[in-house]
Amino acid sequence: MLGDWPIEIGLWVGSDASPNRLGGRGKSDETTAVGRVRRFRNGRDKRAPAPLKACPWCGTEFTASSFACMPNEHVPTNLEIRCANVNCDFSRNRPLPVLTVDEPIYRRLPAFLIATVDKFAALPWVGETGAFFGHVNRFEDGVGFYGAAEPGEGRPFGNGWSLDPPDLIIQDELHLISGPLGTVAGLYEAAIDQLASRRSGERVVRPKIVASTATVRRATDQIEALFDRRTTSIFPPPGVDRTDSFFARTVPATQDPARMYMGIAAQGRGPKLVFLRSLTTLLAAAQSEFKANASVIGGSANPADPYMTAVCYFNALRELGGARRIVEDEVRDRTARYGTQRQRVDPPGNPFADRLIKEPLELTSRVSTDEVAKAKQRLETQFENDADPVDVALATNMISVGLDITRLGLMIVQGQPKTAAEYIQATSRVGRDPSRPGLVVAVLNLHKPRDRMHFEQFGQFHRTFYRSVEATSVTPWAARALDRALAAVVVAATRHVDPTLTPETAVIAFKDNPGVRDAVRDAIVARAPAHMIAGGRTALVAAIDAIADAWISTADDQAAGGNTFAYARKKSPHRLLHMPLEPDLANLAEGHRRFVAGRSMRDVEPSVALKVRDPWGNQIANADDLA
Repeated sequence: MLGDWPIEIGLWVGSDASPNRLGGRGKSDETTAVGRVRRFRNGRDKRAPAPLKACPWCGTEFTASSFACMPNEHVPTNLEIRCANVNCDFSRNRPLPVLTVDEPIYRRLPAFLIATVDKFAALPWVGETGAFFGHVNRFEDGVGFYGAAEPGEGRPFGNGWSLDPPDLIIQDELHLISGPLGTVAGLYEAAIDQLASRRSGERVVRPKIVASTATVRRATDQIEALFDRRTTSIFPPPGVDRTDSFFARTVPATQDPARMYMGIAAQGRGPKLVFLRSLTTLLAAAQSEFKANASVIGGSANPADPYMTAVCYFNALRELGGARRIVEDEVRDRTARYGTQRQRVDPPGNPFADRLIKEPLELTSRVSTDEVAKAKQRLETQFENDADPVDVALATNMISVGLDITRLGLMIVQGQPKTAAEYIQATSRVGRDPSRPGLVVAVLNLHKPRDRMHFEQFGQFHRTFYRSVEATSVTPWAARALDRALAAVVVAATRHVDPTLTPETAVIAFKDNPGVRDAVRDAIVARAPAHMIAGGRTALVAAIDAIADAWISTADDQAAGGNTFAYARKKSPHRLLHMPLEPDLANLAEGHRRFVAGRSMRDVEPSVALKVRDPWGNQIANADDLA
């Protein structure tokens, strides 16, 4: 009834998480799917070729034989994933309907695509991305669809068939699409919206957008700046009872224990010392409670288990690096003898126990995607015999979204986060089990005015901290934002709105398509609020026309020299697009330098990897976290 083409899920993310190219004969380096499958199978690389650890159908962990490039590794068309459990529905000749490599995603066009907003920066660079918006006209059985970027492949559609662009766009964690990232993303949305819209007679039908977030203010303004939607509806709508939002119900703490926040600060003491003593005390007290309950409850889950893992949140990698040394040295030393040496005077007794803690776990941007997945699995591990649980986890704002582990119950926040939204999101990672409330300990520095203010108003702030959520800033039409990304947006929309301009070398045909030039310019200008542009819409029209004129003159100069000019897949200067801060930019003509387009919406400067060595050039033990 639904046809014979499988309903698939695509994961369209960066190369750190999954390979962007399939590879094959003569081009199977370690970044391709073929190269990563070989290295994983041979044990030379611990990272799986796809960011999946276990079968989502039956829960069986994947093995080295679960990943294979099909039909062969010389001319692959897909990276297929099969369950190792022969009794699973997705084993043997039936792979999981999951696509994790860019090339098969462009070809097979999964019904449901999961992507990072950064990935849409590929629109001007990669012609095949136009397939997402229904711009395909040929098909090959068992392989997929082909568009204008790949002429000569497949057979043409019959009976006037065509594919529709996306019907539904879901933006999770809307509050994160703000600041510089949201500003650039808002500009790219001008191209995405134009490409994703379809016509029904004289009426333009735009995709429906659902945005989700728990911490936002002035969402209507943010949505209008990002998606050009002037009408928003809250789902579920507010009801007659403010304590029942359909998704959740507010109940008193006497009925369902609530998350507890505790603030700790010390006049004349540094934040590192306060952190050291707080963490040591919490770890030793949790160990004491765990031992006491273990002798009472027998084999059932220990109620103190959620508090055995301390999640430590830091506002910066610099602070986390210093705390890691404290945990590895002083905390480890003190907890080993804390229960023996520490006594309580009133009431008398010893609420602490000696504890041996293992190496701290790190959840930051310095850790690979594969290691993050393993870290999350370890965080779910309870403190039982022969288990490998986590004593201390050190994290930055990476944990603010996507860390949904109900077991966690204890968090230490080192310093007040920069925004109230970040504070709410981060601390809500603990205490998700209704029967085991979370404990959040905020270690504040009284020598910082902002930390002191939060400490002095601790109770009032935490009773009403949803009032303190900041309004997000999205300014896609600011002058500097237009300088940075307008040319990339013009190229993205122009390349995909007309199939004749999609092929890699069709860049020189732009001057022969004045209708496309006008359509792209009018769509961008109509979307931009006049009051948000320096100089009004007239200035924006002039800027787009200047980009179009520079495109034509650059293409003419390249053609006059007898060179093959392309969008991206030629050496400079024989390509239109260049990365920011690329050394070749200095050698380009002034008009050509306009066409700077990043492969990411957030990177503003190149990063440098540091390899720590001693004075004799040898590696330093345990210095990996400094690199």
